[in-house]
Amino acid sequence: MDFVAQIETQASLMRSAVVKAGPDAPVPSCPEWTVLDLVRHMAEVHTWAGQAVVTAPEDGRPKWPKAPEGFDETLSWWETGLSTLLERLREVPADRPAWTFSGPQLAGFWARRQAHETSIHRLDADLATGHELPPLVFDPEFAADGVDEYLTVMVPRRIELGQGVKATGRLLVHAADAGRTWEVRLTEGEPLVVTAPQDSAFDEDATLAGTADAIYRAVYARPGHAIVTGDESLLAALPRP
Repeated sequence: MDFVAQIETQASLMRSAVVKAGPDAPVPSCPEWTVLDLVRHMAEVHTWAGQAVVTAPEDGRPKWPKAPEGFDETLSWWETGLSTLLERLREVPADRPAWTFSGPQLAGFWARRQAHETSIHRLDADLATGHELPPLVFDPEFAADGVDEYLTVMVPRRIELGQGVKATGRLLVHAADAGRTWEVRLTEGEPLVVTAPQDSAFDEDATLAGTADAIYRAVYARPGHAIVTGDESLLAALPRP
């Protein structure tokens, strides 16, 4: 899976959407943000991740950058940070040691993480242009990988940062077109347990089902067509990145 190409494609489409929406437009999926806030966030994340790719694990977390205040200045600054990120991800071997906030300390972590970060925020940018449901559909393999990364990387990270699980139960997540299924076991106050289903789905307290694209949107609390049956509070209880 070419995560670097995905970053480049989604960032380009996101830029077109934010220019169309304008800096003062609200972002419905991020209620406290305007488009300018969204662009500043994306610019800072890409710049920071580009630094992380070339930071040795023992050197620790890179300093968080600060984007300019103005819209045009931020767009230009973002382009520079994005270009640097893409260049480094293409030049640095994926198995080279690099600082990460989760899992193996390898540079390749950042290609996957930024592919999904950029794709979800591209959705946000499309929503800001007035689309109630953006017309784009993510490739099933890529979307399923995004679900997996959310459950196995991002949720545990939020728990580490103190955003704990506030429900108990078993949630079955099924992306039909990708042939992927996850069993998510939630216990209030405990780490999340994500496995392949061990026994009958009838033992689950809730099921989240649909295309991989729909599930990808649902776990990130973006509008879509996923279907939840059973105890809907289990999906709502997952810590949000």
